[in-house]
Amino acid sequence: MKQAGKRSALISVSDKTGLIELARALNEHDFQILSTGGTARTIEEAGIAVTEVSEHTGFPEIMAGRVKTLHPKIHGGILARRGVDDEVLVEHDIAPIDLIIVNLYPFAATVARPDCRLDEAIEQIDIGGPAMLRAAAKNHADVCVLCDPQDYNGIIDGLPLLPDHPERQRLAIKAFAHTAAYDGQISQYLASKTEQAPLPSVINLQLDLAASLRYGENPHQAAGVYRERGRDPSGLAGTEPLQGKALSYNNLLDADAAWSGVQSLGNQPACVIIKHTNPSGAAVGNELTDAWHKALACDPTSAFGGIVAFNRELDEALAGQLVERFLEVIIAPSVSDAALARLADKPRLRVITPPPGKESELELRAIDGGWLVQQTDDDWQTPDLKVVTERQPSERERADLRFAWQVVRMVRSNAIVYANDGATIGIGAGQMSRVDSARIGALKAEDAGLSLNGAAMASDAFFPFADSIEAAAERGVRAVIQPGGSMRDKEVIEACNTHDIAMVFTGKRHFRH
Repeated sequence: MKQAGKRSALISVSDKTGLIELARALNEHDFQILSTGGTARTIEEAGIAVTEVSEHTGFPEIMAGRVKTLHPKIHGGILARRGVDDEVLVEHDIAPIDLIIVNLYPFAATVARPDCRLDEAIEQIDIGGPAMLRAAAKNHADVCVLCDPQDYNGIIDGLPLLPDHPERQRLAIKAFAHTAAYDGQISQYLASKTEQAPLPSVINLQLDLAASLRYGENPHQAAGVYRERGRDPSGLAGTEPLQGKALSYNNLLDADAAWSGVQSLGNQPACVIIKHTNPSGAAVGNELTDAWHKALACDPTSAFGGIVAFNRELDEALAGQLVERFLEVIIAPSVSDAALARLADKPRLRVITPPPGKESELELRAIDGGWLVQQTDDDWQTPDLKVVTERQPSERERADLRFAWQVVRMVRSNAIVYANDGATIGIGAGQMSRVDSARIGALKAEDAGLSLNGAAMASDAFFPFADSIEAAAERGVRAVIQPGGSMRDKEVIEACNTHDIAMVFTGKRHFRH
């Protein structure tokens, strides 16, 4: 810890959380408090001695407050190196400033308002605040900088001393990250108002480590969960299990697939079981228990050690059935107290109730030397179905086609899903050829003792050949949904007509690599 000498603190904050407590503690420990505008008034109204920056500099605030701290007596006092610039300080009558407490105009909150005008946003671009933060952070060898009210108590507890160098360095890093995120918010917003392209010309990401994980996909890989700076905890990245072991990297990948998948299945009670980011079963039903049993029946073997997601509150009766199987994670919007007590019979089982969260509009993936960026495939609306065969699908078949189409987009390409009565009965995922996925899905159904007779089949992309249709027809598939668009669409349609299979085109592909 550094013994305080001639001490002064400059405070200029938009977020006044903890302001009075901090100012009072500084005053009690003989700090001269410099401040501006509304911050100074708030401190003065609390009965705490404060000196206006304009009085300190001898220069008034001008341009409706746009210029107030941009002055040599402020920035000289912050940037002065102790023992190096002392003569300059004396020559120009500049007092050193030991502590900078600044947070910035609420730009992000302002532009988040639907009615925010561009001129309003421009006025929320802070100039003096970032300049002081950066100056103090640069000179953290001599100056302590605070940009987060959560750090105030640490300073108060340490008074009359100021933090030692390692802590000042930590706070400086935080200040640089804060100003970088702030500039990123501004550039992103202005780009959104001027650029017409579907993707931004620049992407600014500031991510804070929210939790360290034991390891990544494999034990030799370090891993952690990061959240966007300034964003309230939400979704899977913002949740803690109600019970069970800490979530692993692979748990979170699977949980993300399960949670997004079950939310895509509409308002009917639904269940999705995930294994290695692919669904091993998915279903809708009159009740959650019904959906669970139908989803489990698709592939009970792969469900061992799986991730299960529901779109309704989990009750005690269903919880009692879930604890009879080995599951890694259970996800639901809520869990009743009685259900949670029942799940406690498996203390290692993770139980998650993710808070609502806004999905990102962009997906980023690292490749060698750069990043791939795409818009999120968040079009969960069931498409208009264009019937291209002689036979029209029945209403029941249409319902199964729509359900299978929602599930197939959860499956890694090449993807094939067989469905009947609102439940998957066979899934083929991630094969090099589509016909292999079709065969594997059929074999999975056979292994589970489920018949494809009368089933619907969904493909995430077009059929390049009629071979998958021939394989499906042999097993009694009666309806097919696919995007269409192959050079051999005519051949595929003719195969369906030959086998009296109804087929619909969606006009939209849903690869998931």
